Amino acid sequence: MSFWNSAWPHVLDALKSFRLDTATAHALVPVVSATAKLRRKAKPRGSFSALAVFVDVAAVLASAKLAGALHDFAHGADGSIDLHLKAALLLGLLFVAISAIRNDYTVAHYLDADNQLRRPFMPWCTAFAITLAVTITLAGHQHQNLLPTTSLFVIGFLGVGLARRCLAHAVHLRAAQGHVVARRIFLIGFESDLEAFGRNWEPYRFGMQIVAASVLRGPGSLTEDLALARAYARILTPDDVFVLVPWSDEATIDAAIDAFLGIPAALHLGPEKILDRFSSARITKIGPITSVNLVDHPLSPSAQFMKRAFDLVLASLGLIVILPLLLIVALAIRLDSPGPIIFRQHRYGFNQQPFRIFKFRSMSICEDNSKVVQITSPDDPRVTRVGAFLRRHNIDELPQLLNVILGDLSLVGPRPMAVVHDQMFERIISRYARRHNVKPGITGWAQINGCRGGLSEKKIRSRVEHDLYYIDHWSLWFDIKILWLTLASKQAYTDAF
Repeated sequence: MSFWNSAWPHVLDALKSFRLDTATAHALVPVVSATAKLRRKAKPRGSFSALAVFVDVAAVLASAKLAGALHDFAHGADGSIDLHLKAALLLGLLFVAISAIRNDYTVAHYLDADNQLRRPFMPWCTAFAITLAVTITLAGHQHQNLLPTTSLFVIGFLGVGLARRCLAHAVHLRAAQGHVVARRIFLIGFESDLEAFGRNWEPYRFGMQIVAASVLRGPGSLTEDLALARAYARILTPDDVFVLVPWSDEATIDAAIDAFLGIPAALHLGPEKILDRFSSARITKIGPITSVNLVDHPLSPSAQFMKRAFDLVLASLGLIVILPLLLIVALAIRLDSPGPIIFRQHRYGFNQQPFRIFKFRSMSICEDNSKVVQITSPDDPRVTRVGAFLRRHNIDELPQLLNVILGDLSLVGPRPMAVVHDQMFERIISRYARRHNVKPGITGWAQINGCRGGLSEKKIRSRVEHDLYYIDHWSLWFDIKILWLTLASKQAYTDAF
């Protein structure tokens, strides 16, 4: 009671800072209703941590049983399983302890589904090394019986990764419905900025609960508004405070920052509209210089080397494997219609450097000049009989493996367009030229998502968005995923004509 007796006057004062007129209140209805829903339905964060721990331990023990069963199937029962299960229990406890020390069992970490293999790797390696050392010490002369425990390193890690990925997926689904709270946030700013934040971002979908929003009325009442808002924030103890003020209003920003630096919460300067264009924008520091890094260098030198090596190995092996098919296709083209077997056309590559792309000829007319703007359409009379089959199954693209070996193309990247189309859309779409910041590819993220065919501005914008997502999120695993989906997904062949 003593706490509330002392805090109640501050609560009354703080409530005065939450001034919303009718229009603002109406605009913030989605925010308020979402917050109310979260307060009613959100689970305590401690219970989620317990669930996450249980999932990890269960995954380790289930993987241990699987590793033991595989060992018994391959080698027969040899009495090592008891030791193996004890080692698995120790491994699970150590892994959970290390993960807990790293603060891994939070809703926020599970909202990042793509991180569920990378993040547990170091705790898993550390826990396994300790477990293996203890097991060898206790096993004595039974070192030959450590095979199931050793195999648990791979099986267990994959099991934990799969279990965490499933839990992360469940968290995402619950967060989208407003049932998950990862962070409690306090908003302060002008009416229009508060309204835009709630309307544009729907923060509850990302596990954020808005505990309050305090309106700044203007320069004349700024000191009073900030003082009352700060008192309100002290009572509510949010995890994060967002200052939603235009970056051009330096005086208000400085005053708000000074007011809230004394609150034990993470302090954020709200998103400026221009940052919405850049999904990977972040604050960086180079020496004494602090800046907003809008776009990273596309690939680091090590990433470029890795991608190039991957391209060379797979393209070389691919050419060897499909050589008989290439010869059959070449013969079919020669017999079907007059003209060259290989069609060559200028395209823009990395850093907008021109190169000549190779394709099997699929049309009766070979065009390669800057004035050609007609694209292929269904039932195009220029497409030959063999060419229609080749285009429908993307077989006409196979000679581009030579471009990969020559270094003009990568296996995966933004698909290169005809030079005239590049020049046209670069004038219309502001970020179009960023596609040339990496090598173009035989296949890409846009293609496997059905973004191919057609030159309408809407379709090209969708293709560009997918291409830029690929550039900003590149990894070798991402390339492997795209290659697999190119072979397995029907969307990769949508609008192929």
